[in-house]
Amino acid sequence: MPERPNIVYLHTHDTGRFVSPYGAPVPTPRLQRFAEEGVVFRQAFSAAPTCSPSRAALLTGQAPHSAGMTGLAHRGHGLTDPGQHLAHTLAGAGYHTAMVGQQHVNDPLDHTALGYAELLPSTGPRAAELLPGVLQFLGRGHDRRFFLSVGLFETHTMPDGGGTFGYPGADESYVAPPPGLPSTPETRSDTASFRSAALVADSAYGEILNAIDDAGLRDSTLVVITTDHGVALPGMKGTLTDAGTGVLLIMRGPGGFTGGRLCESLVSQIDLFPTFCDLLQIPPPAWLQGRSLLPVVRDGREVNEVVFSESTHHVSYQPQRCVRSRRWSYLRDFSDWHRPRLANVDDSHSKDLWVGAGWADRPVAGERLHDLVLDPLEQVNLVDDPAYADVLTDLRARLWAWMERTADPLLAGPVAHPPGHPPLPDDALSPG
Repeated sequence: MPERPNIVYLHTHDTGRFVSPYGAPVPTPRLQRFAEEGVVFRQAFSAAPTCSPSRAALLTGQAPHSAGMTGLAHRGHGLTDPGQHLAHTLAGAGYHTAMVGQQHVNDPLDHTALGYAELLPSTGPRAAELLPGVLQFLGRGHDRRFFLSVGLFETHTMPDGGGTFGYPGADESYVAPPPGLPSTPETRSDTASFRSAALVADSAYGEILNAIDDAGLRDSTLVVITTDHGVALPGMKGTLTDAGTGVLLIMRGPGGFTGGRLCESLVSQIDLFPTFCDLLQIPPPAWLQGRSLLPVVRDGREVNEVVFSESTHHVSYQPQRCVRSRRWSYLRDFSDWHRPRLANVDDSHSKDLWVGAGWADRPVAGERLHDLVLDPLEQVNLVDDPAYADVLTDLRARLWAWMERTADPLLAGPVAHPPGHPPLPDDALSPG
């Protein structure tokens, strides 16, 4: 059996695919170089458009509700069984497990409960605060394989830091906001700040990748770079659209993850855990719901006809489920609130612009069907168009079957918030 590789899992906060390897007007030169050395998954999706549920899904290889993470860790939600965390499985296979920075899967932070043997020193989750500890770890020498999780708080909104995304933006006159937002002073200001935050993360990743090379670990280390969900601007994070659940996913290292190749196959972040098991040739735990991506990378085979995503709680209750194929997306809302839940949208200048234009009063359909080829921004609802009745019937059945197969708690009715953490009202304006 070939020697097992180290695994370095690098993840940002709220970045979506809004970086240069995906064609976005956001310079990330080190990430671009990394993409040209590895495999870029162009159609990768998170299992949720919110922080803790998406991370829990990736790290347990199952739907958020199956893992028990139906809301945010700092609002009382948690894994039903922390022993299902990836770090436990890798530790059982002889790996040294370490983490630093953002993890947002349990609260208060207890790295040992999640299977991490070591918490690296840091003064906070921003890049500059955790980078010294990461570089020291990589350069100190290792007598066995390791799994290292490095979670940057960038590019989460951080209004206290000098800009919407925590860093003063460059000249906002020459930037373009993400698709779906108008080009205005407000959206360009947010975009300029996001670009600054993304560049900070990109620089940190460059230093980490250089440290891997300097330690002679490049050929023996699988590096995974991803994020939890879409950008924290209105119409993105918190929604089950492509803009909410579409994520960057780039991998480089042993197992075929080389060559600057583009992968167009439909993949979910829950596929990463079974991929690691396949690559390391260790038995996959019984709870895994994803599929190994090695056949995709090695043979170009599709492993998913559809992928699923969900939201249940953020700071307001938002029970929604979605199934997505290469051509179609179908979304079902299980509540009787059919307007935007503004509290579930991070505050920003762009949000203020939308609210001022009457966004809070816009109707939101409880059931939606979109053609992702002819309507990539998912603006035209085809649910009531008889020409698409067969598509609608098929996706409804697929979604319901998945909910039954994964014992979705929504099948039994509304899902309660944890005691002591009541949700904000549906019409609340801000998560604060």
